[in-house]
Amino acid sequence: MGSETAKANRKPRADSIRNRELLLEAATQVFSAGGQQASLEAVARRAGVGIGTLYRHFPTREALFEAVYRHEVDQLGALAERLARDAAPVEALRQWLHANVRLVATKKGMVEALQLVAHGSTELKAYSFERLTDAIGLLLERGVKAGELRSDIAPEDLLRTLIGIFYSQGTADWQPTAQRLVDVFVDGLRKR
Repeated sequence: MGSETAKANRKPRADSIRNRELLLEAATQVFSAGGQQASLEAVARRAGVGIGTLYRHFPTREALFEAVYRHEVDQLGALAERLARDAAPVEALRQWLHANVRLVATKKGMVEALQLVAHGSTELKAYSFERLTDAIGLLLERGVKAGELRSDIAPEDLLRTLIGIFYSQGTADWQPTAQRLVDVFVDGLRKR
């Protein structure tokens, strides 16, 4: 039992961490192109690893979808942190919301699969909701403190608005409309 505990406490090797990142990036690309039916073999091939390596990191298709979903959410969180440091408050919020629209547009083949995974996991829904509302909250708070944004909107409300914009995508050319709706909404948040 002592060797099992030592093994569990051991840090992952650098090549294992690199392989996991390669698999997440490859899965994002493969699932974006082929949707939830894309093969795991194609993911392993694109990552340049064997199928066994994929299964060591992600024992099921659902585990891989969940990891990709978390990775995408984490990237949006990191983007909010960068924008909060580097961009003017209103522009930072606008850029972050636009990045969300672009993500949905470029990952169209993957979005349905990711939604299925997220809807099936209460923990994953809670994680993504918290991570995304924290990101929005960071950007909103900065804008409010700068005196540029109204203080009467909660991050949760803005996230729900963004999700509503995604669900209104009825036509193939929905992205320009979604970007325009985001701009109208951000302009409405500006302090007058």
